[in-house]
Amino acid sequence: MGPLHGVTIVEIGSIGPGPFCGMMLSDLGANVVRVERPDPQPYPELLHRGRSSIAVDLKHPEAAGLILRLVEQSDGLIEGFRPGVAERLGIGPEACLDRNAQLVYGRMTGFGQEGPLATVAGHDIDYIALSGALHPIGLAGGPPVVPLNLLGDFGGGGMLLAVGMLAGLLEAARSGQGQVIDAAMVDGSALLTTFVHSMLSAGLWSQHRGDNLLDGGAPFYGTYETSDGKYVAVGALEPKFFGVLLDRLGLDADSVPNQYDRSQWPRMRELFQRTFAKRTRAEWAGVFENADACVAPVLSLDEAPTHPHNRARRTFVEVEGRVQPAPAPRFSRTAVGIPGPVPKPGQDTDDVLESFGFRSEEIDALRAAQVVFCRRRKP
Repeated sequence: MGPLHGVTIVEIGSIGPGPFCGMMLSDLGANVVRVERPDPQPYPELLHRGRSSIAVDLKHPEAAGLILRLVEQSDGLIEGFRPGVAERLGIGPEACLDRNAQLVYGRMTGFGQEGPLATVAGHDIDYIALSGALHPIGLAGGPPVVPLNLLGDFGGGGMLLAVGMLAGLLEAARSGQGQVIDAAMVDGSALLTTFVHSMLSAGLWSQHRGDNLLDGGAPFYGTYETSDGKYVAVGALEPKFFGVLLDRLGLDADSVPNQYDRSQWPRMRELFQRTFAKRTRAEWAGVFENADACVAPVLSLDEAPTHPHNRARRTFVEVEGRVQPAPAPRFSRTAVGIPGPVPKPGQDTDDVLESFGFRSEEIDALRAAQVVFCRRRKP
């Protein structure tokens, strides 16, 4: 059933962080209705899993009235338009909260609802550049390295919005009043750097890439190539773990430079590089199995689901023949199950509208006017 069973969310279709937020809420048991555009995406999107899907032309004059009727019976709404677009469509916060004073209205943008860049286009890389999250990532002497679109879109975007929605829903249950959640990827990715700012303010972090404890500067916190061209990850920060690392590598501790003598880090790195290059990744995985050395094989996306630990925890699941990450986190009582399948855009239009109280003749009229698009019901 999931801990959010009984919660209904209207998700206005978007890409990236918005759907990720909708996926998280759906994974946790919420009834999420995704409002899709008439022209669907050309590929099935795992981020859309577990939802019901209706297709609506939001630019149609009658579309706003339809959405507002859904809002009347919902707990929350999430959208990912640029500031002002939802208002122009007639489904902005004021219109929605006028229909449902307890609604939690979630807004997902890159630069936020206000500020000089609020209406400017951007993508993950731009938001993390502006927040300072991109600058520290990369090798010494090299340019910043793009960390996929994980920091802006998903960690600082969709997940931040999900946290905001959950907090808003909890507060609304107490106060009886809804509110607007302004989730911006600039804000969220900046928030993710709080620990780095803490180290910076304490004088423990330099502004140079690849020169710090956690950015690859330390030889005992980084990756090393193995004899088969693959990699292992080493995170032996604490002295006790560093000692186990040296033991499993077969290195005499007296011959290895002091762990925190920065002047000796280049020599230590060369020693580790030569040592790891002597065996394959699989061989090193065997050497470090169950050892407190903080060493792990760097697995590819298709290798990760087959790792024994991930299998034991069912970290990945297969739905309709597609392997994908399982819902997280785990709950002891309100269990979260296998995620639902990816819906075809508009496949549930009739059923959803009927469940919200639309009469059959109303649905037929909306379809005829091309407000909604869906498969015709079976006679």
